[in-house]
Amino acid sequence: MLPEAREKELIEFCRAAIRLKSLSGQEGPMADFLSGTMRRLKYDSVEVDRYGNVAGRIVLGKGGGKLLMEGHMDHVDVADPSLWRHDPYGAEVEDGKIYGRAASDMKGNLCAMVLAAAFLAEDEKNALNGELIVAGSVHEECFEGVASEEIGKKWAPDMVVIGEASNLSVKRAQRGRAEVVAETLGRSAHSSNPSAGVNAVRKMAKLIAAVERDFRPPRHSVLGEGILEVTDVISSPYPGASVIPGLCRATFDRRLLVGETEEDVLAPFNEIFRSLSAEDEDFQARAFLADGQDTCYTGLKIEAKRFAPGWLFEADHPFVRKAVEGLEAIGQTPELSHYAFCTNGSYYAGKAGIPTIGYGGSLERLAHVADEYIEIDQLVKACEGYRAIARAAAAEA
Repeated sequence: MLPEAREKELIEFCRAAIRLKSLSGQEGPMADFLSGTMRRLKYDSVEVDRYGNVAGRIVLGKGGGKLLMEGHMDHVDVADPSLWRHDPYGAEVEDGKIYGRAASDMKGNLCAMVLAAAFLAEDEKNALNGELIVAGSVHEECFEGVASEEIGKKWAPDMVVIGEASNLSVKRAQRGRAEVVAETLGRSAHSSNPSAGVNAVRKMAKLIAAVERDFRPPRHSVLGEGILEVTDVISSPYPGASVIPGLCRATFDRRLLVGETEEDVLAPFNEIFRSLSAEDEDFQARAFLADGQDTCYTGLKIEAKRFAPGWLFEADHPFVRKAVEGLEAIGQTPELSHYAFCTNGSYYAGKAGIPTIGYGGSLERLAHVADEYIEIDQLVKACEGYRAIARAAAAEA
């Protein structure tokens, strides 16, 4: 159990972090606050990389295996403040909950990680051998795993804990995400003479109907279904006053299962294109993975193809077992589960193959909602849990 003084420190640390608005690409004040706190807590070193990720390092005893605990500093915007009963950046406390944007996703758990590592070092620095890296990453909301690659390559961890909300369960897997762009090609003409053109929107309507009818989502015994959903449709030119559109673009969100490749994602689209072309000589289309780019608060451009792989570790994997045993040793009873959404684990586990789990306080469904909150009880237990996992990952001196 956290002593009262440490619990109070954690609560106030979390509230101060929530008060700092840190949208993707605007994490600078949060990064300064995080790195300053790590220095105050006497981390052995604190570094900020070219993307603006903050990483603090603590060496236990003679050092040894590296455990990385990572949480993202950015958060989604508050679309409509009028829907909130609490100030989104007020960090108000009511009924045992801290309210505010990013309370659950995921400043609460990031703060819990920072203090958990410091508390472990303060109490048992010479009783254990190992190395702890606690990192606050940038741009997770838009680029899952991209900035994390910089952290992973710099610190080369042996084990990773992603601090996304898990209701204190241990997540041993995650669906990935791909963003597919499909374009139908037509021929522009004046809308008063439609027979002179080919309407790309009508072709897109055929395509969406065919996807709904013919796409068979793959299934996985743990991760479930590889969902495919259309998320936007736009014609070109837009607005199309008196013009038959010559191009129409749709974006599809595809949730990935373990082992799926870019080719696997695009193959069903290409098969549907062939089928539609065979019955309609004017049907032309193409599909590709979207590219994203933005600018970090450091001024560096961040860009990547929208493809973040899924991942899975078996229930008896040594790191999964070690984490569960560490949590059980402090009286927690974590269930094994998986994330339905995408996380920075897509790099650590999905691309780099590093043993990775997810663990954190709060509920997955509270991400991105109005009146987002984290329960203080869950925040405190998460901090205790991170310490327990770190202790279990270290070796006795």
